[in-house]
Amino acid sequence: MSKTYLESLFSLSGKTAVVIGGTGELCGAMAEGLASAGAKVVLVGRSEEKAKARIEKIEAVGGSAVFESCEVDSKSALESLLERVLKQFGSIDILVNGAGTNSATPFLEIPEDEYDRIFRINMKGVFLACQVFGRYFVERNEGGSIINVGSMSGVIPLSRVFTYSATKAAVHNISKNLAREWAPLNIRVNTLVPGFFPAEQNKKVLTPERVEQIMGHTPMNRFGDAAELVGATLLLAGDAGSFITGTEMVIDGGYAAMTI
Repeated sequence: MSKTYLESLFSLSGKTAVVIGGTGELCGAMAEGLASAGAKVVLVGRSEEKAKARIEKIEAVGGSAVFESCEVDSKSALESLLERVLKQFGSIDILVNGAGTNSATPFLEIPEDEYDRIFRINMKGVFLACQVFGRYFVERNEGGSIINVGSMSGVIPLSRVFTYSATKAAVHNISKNLAREWAPLNIRVNTLVPGFFPAEQNKKVLTPERVEQIMGHTPMNRFGDAAELVGATLLLAGDAGSFITGTEMVIDGGYAAMTI
């Protein structure tokens, strides 16, 4: 098998990818992968400082990326983002929905404002982005790929992250519904499901005791590295995954396969 064949299969040259949550650790690594495969990448988040650091890494390997600030729980803000990206790049081919937040508050103590905040970012943000960018894909009528970032807690309920788990289960559900809805238009919607990857949003719950429990339930006996999400991202984003939609692609070191 030639190198040229593999490059053509996974190449994203000429494509534009919007990565919501791209200033974070996991989606930032996914954005780097998309850029390295040739896509023009728009990092969407709230921290320009983190975005600059990620853009430097992308440019160091010959990629291209820009930063756009956006409040993901606002439909008007997302519509404005869409307009800005189209004005700069002319088209959009890939949307990654990965903005997220978490909390380790015990269930009986979860206040309404915390519950609302987590749902607003993790679920409403995905829902609205799929509406705004999905409408663009539908009206353009040239297909597209939406990758929603789920979680193992959306598949297997996990202790101590009750609200987070509920939001991710909802993300998994809406992804399958939209995959079915838009399949005739060649708009693919999939869920990328990381296992345990250290990131900003889960540091509060990764106590030594919990880490021991996680390792005991992970056959590969280690955390994932953010770069290990890139292969699945490229498969779902481009032509190599042209017949993949409505799936939950799990990258978890065997966590979901462990029973006893």
